[in-house]
Amino acid sequence: MKIIPYGRQQITDEDILAVNNVLRSDLLTQGPAIQAFENAFASYCGSNYAIALSNGTTALHLAALALGVNGSSNVITSPITFVASANCVRYCGGTVWFADIDPVTYTMDIGKVRQLIASKPKGFFQGIIPVDFAGFAVNLEELRALADEHGLWIIEDACHSPGGYFTDKSGKKQVCGNGKFAEISVFSFHPVKHIACGEGGMITTDNKELYEKIMLLRTHGITKDPQLLEDHHGGWYYEMQQLGYNYRLTDFQSALGLSQLGRAENGMERRKAIARKYNETFTNMPGIVSHSGLVTGHAYHLYIIEVNDRKALYDFLKEKNIYTQVHYIPVHTMPYYKQFGWKQGDFPSAEQYYNRCLSLPMYPALSDEEQDYVITSIKTFFA
Repeated sequence: MKIIPYGRQQITDEDILAVNNVLRSDLLTQGPAIQAFENAFASYCGSNYAIALSNGTTALHLAALALGVNGSSNVITSPITFVASANCVRYCGGTVWFADIDPVTYTMDIGKVRQLIASKPKGFFQGIIPVDFAGFAVNLEELRALADEHGLWIIEDACHSPGGYFTDKSGKKQVCGNGKFAEISVFSFHPVKHIACGEGGMITTDNKELYEKIMLLRTHGITKDPQLLEDHHGGWYYEMQQLGYNYRLTDFQSALGLSQLGRAENGMERRKAIARKYNETFTNMPGIVSHSGLVTGHAYHLYIIEVNDRKALYDFLKEKNIYTQVHYIPVHTMPYYKQFGWKQGDFPSAEQYYNRCLSLPMYPALSDEEQDYVITSIKTFFA
């Protein structure tokens, strides 16, 4: 059996043609494919604006900058996430605080967030960065109410959840990144994600002011817009109006993303089918705990099981060319974050989860035969 990774991209002939068309065109960057991708993605999420960026981390960085994170800022996020969710605050000089996870959803426990906010003086915190972990959509309606109570902004880290959604109190589907509850939402287009651009990211928002700030920050803080210029020497003239970055996405990456977006719904259905088969196998199977069953609105970036002897299973499957993964090592236990006083034992649910979690292969190109091989191998291990 060939190597079966936990995740991988799926590139079709249509994807290759879309990229080739851009490669044969006049513009490889700062051309029309970028805006076409942005417009399509905004429509997909239901947001007013979308901004394509070089990756999900740069999207998080600019989101934090646009919301004014600085050396006096205190921001709450989850310890179970990729480090970029916390690092974006540190890039701006802010202080990161963690709230423990719900042991079933693996997302930040809103009760723990509430307790953390209550433990500090009024006005201590400025924002919250919830993570739609593994594709499970955080209930942002509930979190928005808490944020509004304390005057906080929200950056939704939706890198795992394009196409995911939660259902609000009125029974309406609220799609991740639709701009209705979070000031800014952030997505990633890394090859293992739902949409692959090689590297790439996207910000969505309904806020025009934030959109304009981020558009300026994306390109060195430079503008050529005549309405914004302080002076105007001619058609060549531009002004750097603030310190920005080169965080642009290219046209050929955008063409790939736009092509992949066109079959996003098919990819989601395949992910659900894979999850369904895993769920039918592992629900009530001795030795395995699975909370990744068919949850309404789940985007299924990952399918996670919990086992007692995780390393033994990981090594056993690797010997069979099944490359599982662990998502994630708790951020507060990283050497960098320990220097700020965080330590083992601070977040018991996150740490217990880490000791037991394993992400199984989950991607649309995973064949039925390959999934059956993964399942059979796991059954063999437990037998």
